[in-house]
This record gives sequence, structure tokens and C-alpha cells, in this order.
Amino acid sequence: MARPVSPRSERATLGALRPLVGYALRYRGRIAAAAASLVAASAATLVVPIAVRRVIDHGFSEPDGHVISAYFGMLVVVVAVLALASSLRYYFVITLGERVVADVRGAVFARLTTLDPAFFDATQTGEIVSRLTADTTQVKSAFGASISVALRNLVLFLGAIGLMIWTSPKLSGLVLLAIPLIVVPLVLSGRKVRARSRAAQDRLAEASAYASEAIGAVRTMQAFGMERATAARFAGAAEDAYEAARISVTARAALTGVAIFMVSASVVGVLWYGAQDVLAGTMTAGRLSQFVLYAVFAASSLGQLSEVYGELAQAAGSAERLGEILAAEPAVRTPAAPRALPQPPLGTVAFEGVRFAYPTRLDRAALEGLSLHMRAGERVALVGPSGSGKSTVLQLLLRFYDPQEGRILVDGVPITEADPRALRDRMALVPQEPTIFATSVLENIRYGRPEASEADVRRAAELAAADEFVRLMPEGYATTVGERGVTLSGGQRQRIAIARAILKDAPILLLDEATSALDAESEHAVQEALDRLMQGRTTLVIAHRLATVRSADRILVMDRGRIVEEGTHDGLVARGGLYARLARLQFSEPEPSAAAE
Repeated sequence: MARPVSPRSERATLGALRPLVGYALRYRGRIAAAAASLVAASAATLVVPIAVRRVIDHGFSEPDGHVISAYFGMLVVVVAVLALASSLRYYFVITLGERVVADVRGAVFARLTTLDPAFFDATQTGEIVSRLTADTTQVKSAFGASISVALRNLVLFLGAIGLMIWTSPKLSGLVLLAIPLIVVPLVLSGRKVRARSRAAQDRLAEASAYASEAIGAVRTMQAFGMERATAARFAGAAEDAYEAARISVTARAALTGVAIFMVSASVVGVLWYGAQDVLAGTMTAGRLSQFVLYAVFAASSLGQLSEVYGELAQAAGSAERLGEILAAEPAVRTPAAPRALPQPPLGTVAFEGVRFAYPTRLDRAALEGLSLHMRAGERVALVGPSGSGKSTVLQLLLRFYDPQEGRILVDGVPITEADPRALRDRMALVPQEPTIFATSVLENIRYGRPEASEADVRRAAELAAADEFVRLMPEGYATTVGERGVTLSGGQRQRIAIARAILKDAPILLLDEATSALDAESEHAVQEALDRLMQGRTTLVIAHRLATVRSADRILVMDRGRIVEEGTHDGLVARGGLYARLARLQFSEPEPSAAAE
């Protein structure tokens, strides 16, 4: 099973950003342009103190002021170069960050589409959405503004240190001695910043997950009068997220303040020492001014590096959370050399001694030693009480999970040896709770076969008894049906799902309570359409209403993960077993709930 993303993990380090570097290296040209702009801007900045020194030491000694004018003219050129290079650096670095985060989002979502349902059984949807949005935004900041600032200040710091040594080795030695006393405490305190940043991101993800869940169930929430309680619970989650963020920001603010004080205090001390040399005549005022400017550059750069370090630590927490998804491996994998399914399709299905327990409930088997064989074109119905394992059979046949024991074959090929996509191409599913997307009716039906023409879609809708109500919609097949098909009735959603399956035209048809949400008139029309669709196809039907399975070639009665009875409707009723009891309950009571699953 793919390991679910964890809302709590070990502290992130800056090493968590390393896997994302590969995404940036795809754009080496942009990186080179950004680096060239960065070097040019830094060089222009570092030239300024040299010009200041020459003005002080030589410019004021010239009576006509030509030297000063020349120096200031050159400074204008330097400033122009600095402005152009800085704007180019900003453009290339920020667009690189945008490009990287777009690629990361695409990669994370692509990985999510490959993970098996067991992953999502154990992971909240809101948690995943938070990683796709908030965490990728944080990574964008790191690969954009934060790295831009960090690189600029790193180059300035190293350049300023080198020119300080060239200007005055003695004073520079004192500065360099003070640097370890500054950097080591910053690195040690940075660990706490990383841990607190990760905690803040986790709290925000929890609040987002709860909000997503509550909004998705807004009708249920309002029906039970839970508006205030839900709002209060989210407010509590948001308050927890704020408190965690406040603690993180406090740590970062303290780190920045301590860094600035220690750097500035050390520079002041060294400058006092240099002032004594000027008074003693061993250093000119211009050289000391040059050293002062380089020391200020170095100090401000180191101070900003400490601030950016906190931002990168926060981005490392986000990168770690994204990395957990990118590193997740599905339990249901495509074989390295998949076996080809026979062509043309046969439509045979076999379960041989299958035992299966869901990953979240390994102590309870959903299927226990299940064996069944379906011939090509056969109609088989599964019935039984709630929890008997009927829907699990479909889950395994679609290879959403793999059984712990036994094997499943489609067209004579073990499904673990076939490509899951090729396997699922041979099946069309109509689930009990159909998924309807927030797009048009046309696109919802076309989901079964994206390349289908509009005429094919309309024909599928007609066969599913959906065309009539669709044509009455404001924009017909172009009508948008809202999130999860909220503007449609349950029966309309189910008929669209049936049309989708009809359009797919697969050799194996899986019906999981396909007519459960229909009224009697619609059910009759859809049942006729399904009867036509099932001609020549292998069909596995799960049904609560026993009246809908009377025409099946065989009825398999399940109980506690096993097949306990098998036969036709009349034969099973005459036998007087579990099926007969379910039939008596259904046909004698208006609410056939005993056989519901």
C-alpha cells in the first residue's frame, strides 16, 4: 500500500529542497542568464566604495573639480548598470520560480493520479489540496524571491569580504574572527525555526482539510443545524494555525534581530579600531571609508542571509511535504513487462481462492476464499446483506487493490501481470454513487470515451434514458451541472453515469446498484437500455432490489465474504435459504432495507 502523507513528520532540513533542484536544472539557460545578471549587479554595487575612496582621497585635492565630476559621471554609469542588471536578475529568477512551481504542481498531481485507493483511504482530501496549493506557493517563494535575495547577498557578502581584505588585511582579520561567533548560533537556532515552520504548515493543512470536508457536506451540515458548531470548529482550527504561525514568526524575528545586532556590533567595534589608525596617520580617510562601505555591505548581506535562511527553512518544510507525495509508490503497479490481454477480448472473469482485507482493516477479511467463474457474455448477479463483500469484488476486479491470497484472471490472464490501464479499458463501471464533474453534461458523458463525437454522446444518452431531461435543460448538453452534479437529481446523475458506461462500449460491464436512484418509470426505461447493452457482454451486477436480478443467468448469494448460495431466482427461492429470506423481506415490506449494503 502507498504510504499516506503524514500531517506530522520529522523536522525538515534545507536538504529537503535538493530534490526540487532537478526541476530548476531543466532551465539552465534561464539560470545562466540570472547568474550573469546577478554577477553584474553585484560587481556594480562593489565598485561604488572604490569610487568613494578615490573621491575622498584625490578628488577634493583638485581645485577645479574635474576629477570629482568624472568620478560622479562614472557612478551614474555604474548605477545604470546596477539598475539594468537588477531588473534582469529579478525577471529571470522570479520566472524561474514560477516555472519550477508549475512543474512541481504538475508532477505532484500526476503522482496522485497513479496512487491506489488505499492511499486516499488514509489521507484527507483537504490535506492533499493544501500541499498542492499552500506548499507549492511556499516553494515558489523559495525558488523565486528567497533564492534571488539569498544569492545576491551571498555574492555581495563574499565580494565585500574579499575587497575588505584587499583594502585592509588587519581590520579584515578582526571581522573574520567575529564571523564564526555570529554564524554558529544562527545555524543552531535555525533548527528550531525549521521545526516551528513545519508545525505551522501542518496546522494550516489541518484547517484546510476540515474546511474542504465541511464545504463538501454543506447540505448535510445545514440540514442538521450544524452551521454554528462547524464554524466554531473551523475557527478553532484556524486559531491553532495562527498560533503555530505566530510561534514560527516569533522564532524567525528573534533570529533576524540577533543576527543584525551581532553583525552590526562587530562592525562598529572594528571601525572604532580603524579610526585609531586614521588618527595615527597609518590609514587614509578614503581607505577607511572604503572599508566602512564594504563592512556595511558584508554586515547587511549577512543579516539578510539570516532572514532568508528562515524563509528557506519554511520552504524546506513545504518541499518535504511535497516530497512525501512524490516519493509515494502505489501498491498496484504496472509490471515491468506486462502480459498482453488477448485480442479480440473474450470477456471471461475468474476469482480463484481470493482472500482480501482492506489495508485500513487488516484484522477483518472482506473476502475469504472466494472463487467464481464467469463465462463470456454471461450475466451474473451478486446479492447479499450489508458487508458481505459484494462491492469488494468490483474493487478487486478493477484492480484498485490486490488480494492477499489467491488470484483474479480476466480473459485468462492474471490481472497482476497485465497493465492496469489495459485491464480497465475492458470494463465499464456504473457505480452506486456516480461521480459527476463540474462541467457540461456533454463532457461528463464523454468522460467514458474522450474522443467520442457529439452524435455518439447523444446516442448514449438516449439509450440511458437521459436525452429527454438533458434537452429540457437551459443549454441542453452544454449545461454545466455544478460541483458533483449538485443541480441534478440522484436519478439524473445515475442516468448520466449509465450513458458514460454505454459510450465506453467495453466487453465487461460492472453495475453496482445502477438503477437504485431511479423511479419506477425511469428504472423501466433504463433497464431496457441496460438489457440491450448487456447483449454479448459479460455483466456483473450488484443489486439490492432482487426484482432487478431475476433475468440474470446466475445469482450468487454472498455472506461474510463467501458465496453461500448459487442458482436462479426461482431455484434459490425454492431452496429456502438466505436468498429466500431476503426475498420474503423485500417483497413483503415497503422498505427493502435488509439486503442493503
